[in-house]
Formats: sequence, structure tokens, C-alpha cells
Amino acid sequence: MSKHTLSVLVENKPGVLARIAGLFSRRGFNIDSLAVGPTEHAEVSRMTIVVNVEDSPLEQVTKQLNKLVEVIKIVELDNSASVSRELLLVKVKADAATRGQVLEVVQLFKAKVVDVAADAVTIQLVGNTDKLEDFLAIVEPFGVRELVQSGMVAIGRGSRSITDRTLRPIPVPTPAAG
Repeated sequence: MSKHTLSVLVENKPGVLARIAGLFSRRGFNIDSLAVGPTEHAEVSRMTIVVNVEDSPLEQVTKQLNKLVEVIKIVELDNSASVSRELLLVKVKADAATRGQVLEVVQLFKAKVVDVAADAVTIQLVGNTDKLEDFLAIVEPFGVRELVQSGMVAIGRGSRSITDRTLRPIPVPTPAAG
């Protein structure tokens, strides 16, 4: 099995996320990461989906995704031809004896302290998966009290956009005459 990152342009409508996640679920695939957000076009959202599957079953799922009316375009992003980031917020134990060491790790990783309490600090770190895993391995001995991590967002390198010449006009409902 191998990790695949899909960038999926979809119509910004209710229920689209559930339909797409359901397609993966029916195939028995676990989605490792899922992030959805707006694009430069108000009527379009971008889903970044990371899934760990073989190439052949993935091809079948993408063919089924393409059949959904709300799906505009699907692109598999290659790691070397794209930029990806995740956001990590982690609350680390940091009493008077260990606070200095924790702050050194924060500086080393170019992270940011976003909240301070008497016995803990909350740290924000943005980076690729490897950077976040390395950071967690170093702060774990201090004691991780709480952690939240976003799904991966990714975009292709260079000036080209997957929205260039691919967006079909999305019909706008007209009010019923009455």
C-alpha cells in the first residue's frame, strides 16, 4: 500500500463531503487525512484527501468520484511536485524546571507559543508531516497534555492552477415564478 494525495475540486454545496467520504468508506478505504476549504472561486471548494491504498483500487475510486455531478476535477499530487502543510496545536507540560528546555525546542522548530499557563504551554507548529512527527517525538518526554492536528492541505508547485480552464459553469438556481 502507498499514500496518495488527491486534490479534488467540488461544487460548494451541502452533502458533497458526505457523498465523497461515503465512496471511500464503501470501498473499505480509511482516509488518513481530509481537509476541505474554499478556493479562489466562491462556488468551488477544494478537498485534500490522503488515502493509503494500492494504485488499482484508487483508480476505481477516482473513476467513481468523477461520476459524481458535484466533482469538477481530481488531481493526484506528487510529493515532489507539490507543497503540503499541516497545523499542530499541542499543550506541553512546562513547569519552572522544564520551561526553558521546552522553549528551546519551540525555537529550534520555528514554532510559536500561543498560550502560557503556570504548568503548561500551548505551541503552534506548521509544517509537513515529518516535521510535526519529529517535533512531537522531542516534546513527548516533557509530557503532552493535549494535541490537535489538522488534515493536510496541499497545492501543486509552479504557476499553473488546477482551476485553470477546468471550471465548468455551475448553474445558479433561479427563483420560481409565482
